[in-house]
Amino acid sequence: MYKFGFIGTGNMGGTIARAVCKTINSNEIILSDRAMDKAKELADELGAAYGTNEDVIKNSKYVFLGVKPQMMADMLDSIKDILSIRKEEIILVTMAAGLTTECIQDMAGGDYAVIRIMPNTPALVGMGTVVYCADKNITEEEKKEFENAISKAGIVDEIDERLIDAASAVSGCGPAYVYIFIEALADGAVKCGLPRAKAMEYAAQTVAGAAMMVKVTGQHPAKLKDDVCSPGGTTIEGVHALERNGFRGGVIDAVEEAYLKNKRL
Repeated sequence: MYKFGFIGTGNMGGTIARAVCKTINSNEIILSDRAMDKAKELADELGAAYGTNEDVIKNSKYVFLGVKPQMMADMLDSIKDILSIRKEEIILVTMAAGLTTECIQDMAGGDYAVIRIMPNTPALVGMGTVVYCADKNITEEEKKEFENAISKAGIVDEIDERLIDAASAVSGCGPAYVYIFIEALADGAVKCGLPRAKAMEYAAQTVAGAAMMVKVTGQHPAKLKDDVCSPGGTTIEGVHALERNGFRGGVIDAVEEAYLKNKRL
């Protein structure tokens, strides 16, 4: 038996598999993908096993379902018979936006233990946010085992399922908004004459440093912003320009639109 199995080794499935390999032995992991070459390539990189979806379902305790929401029903239907005759405990871990734990159980055809996670792409560098919820079948010991296994992806935080769509709209979608901001900061610096490479480095480091200030100091971002804005200075001029162009409202709208999309899925 393997401890962890992965069905789907795309960007996020592969990222979580790499994180898990940093906490448990790779010989306890098996991978599968529609493109078998893709699963083999990642398995060779990690020193893990690879096989079919059926192999993963038959032989793993935790099974990460790394498939898109619109593909989940068909994938689970194809392995439903194997799930129904399995004697050992199995925990299905879904990363599909918009699909509740109850939806996964209905698609799988049984009251299986389900953990629903919403990771984000910075998990690739160990700086991710992985929010999750677990259904009633998951014990506290299993939650701890699960959290420890993916801890190298970044922070791992359990929340109520009713909040997971809102959390995803921030942590799941948020990196895209931050990348746009970094690019825009760098573009502004280039416009002012700074070489592109330096502009990008300074912009990325500034965002990373500012984020760390929020985490480490525990101070409200508004207080930290005020500390940078000297009376009559250059920064408050820039802040005024952002407000004049609807920066704050645009970000709030982006999070809300992503949240509403999650609800529609």
